[in-house]
Amino acid sequence: MKKSALLFVLAMLALTLPAQESKTKSGWNFGVLPTISFDSDLGFQYGGLIDLYNYGTGDIYPDYYHKIYVEVSRYTKGSGINRLNYETIKLIPGVRYTTDLSFLTDQAYDFYGFNGYDAVIVKDWMDLESDDYITRMFYRHKRSLFRFKNDFEGKLSGPKLLWNAGFAVQKFTISSVDLDKLNKGRDLEDQYPDVPGLYELYKDWGIIDEEEADGGLVTTLKAGISYDTRDNRPNPMKGIWTEAGIETSQKFLGSEASFGKFYFTHRQYFTLIPNDLSLAYRLGYQQTIFGDVPFYYQPQVIVSALRGAFSEGLGGSKTLRGIWRNRVVGDGFFYGNMELRWKAVRFTFINQNFYIGLNGFTDFGMITKKIDFTIPNSYPEGFNQADFFNPDAEKLHITAGAGLRVVMNENFIIAFDLGKAFNDQDGGMGFYVGLNYLF
Repeated sequence: MKKSALLFVLAMLALTLPAQESKTKSGWNFGVLPTISFDSDLGFQYGGLIDLYNYGTGDIYPDYYHKIYVEVSRYTKGSGINRLNYETIKLIPGVRYTTDLSFLTDQAYDFYGFNGYDAVIVKDWMDLESDDYITRMFYRHKRSLFRFKNDFEGKLSGPKLLWNAGFAVQKFTISSVDLDKLNKGRDLEDQYPDVPGLYELYKDWGIIDEEEADGGLVTTLKAGISYDTRDNRPNPMKGIWTEAGIETSQKFLGSEASFGKFYFTHRQYFTLIPNDLSLAYRLGYQQTIFGDVPFYYQPQVIVSALRGAFSEGLGGSKTLRGIWRNRVVGDGFFYGNMELRWKAVRFTFINQNFYIGLNGFTDFGMITKKIDFTIPNSYPEGFNQADFFNPDAEKLHITAGAGLRVVMNENFIIAFDLGKAFNDQDGGMGFYVGLNYLF
């Protein structure tokens, strides 16, 4: 969860400025922001980001010829984002090319088990004030990810029917939480105890295979088609964007495992009040169609091109806002989002076009194909099956919430979202600060 007082103040100041007519942009334009947040487990986050757009002569504004995004940020206890993303329609004639090179580290990566509500979460085990407290790191493990992702899109028939393809190399490194690092500087009574968490128990039970428990290499190829009639890529007022495809990983490409996944996503946008109010929804479906997927790759949500540092769920800022990150993990799932989007205030400032947007939303999702494993019949002393597994409990996960957008030149979008899970097993309240509309 990210909290940025600086961004919030900027947004509130913008609301006081008078509305003015927008101007067409040309050449290079950019936004620069500090990355400042705090997490009680990970420490302070510090760093910055820059988002550059090239509009050429302005003839295609608000679309762009080149987009470069760079972020370098760190948490004081070791987690961090190092990311370079580049998108262009000029490098290869007739093709939109997007590449992403990232190294992501997470000292306390969320892991709640498999198959949604079939995996029980005991909040008291993470509550320091509870008599049943075990550790706040019970549902965590350490993860680092090196990612080199490349996506291509071109016309298949006319301007709307498109082909898309891609390849990615991702190296996952998984281990138990580094308690020495997280305990450094803490008072003795506030240190994390050295006890096994869910990740360690899943390894002991054989649910996580020994060969994949420490991570591995996943090299994927992807191919699909899409139909795109959006009038604007960052925040359409009308049109649809539908895509379907297959992603495969093969051992002969260097991957640890061979598998294939089918994915389908449909997004549609309706104008309710011209230029100001729209209704948008997204429906997605993804399922393993062959092979065995390593546990560390199961949370990945396949997309045509990355719009943020992470593409993981279900749960968290990019899929089900208000639900814990990676809460809903399975071999197949569907999800949906519905948003009412209002461009409330428009103005110009420092020779740039701005608008303030307000959103109301609901998100939902569910496992459609469960990861197959044998429920253990023996447990550590003091525990039983009901503490970890509730077979056939999976049902729809639902959240609702509201958001604020501060948008410069239609493309540089600072996003604030507050979501609430309907079920206590999914979390509570989630607050997110990031970039871009959800879809």
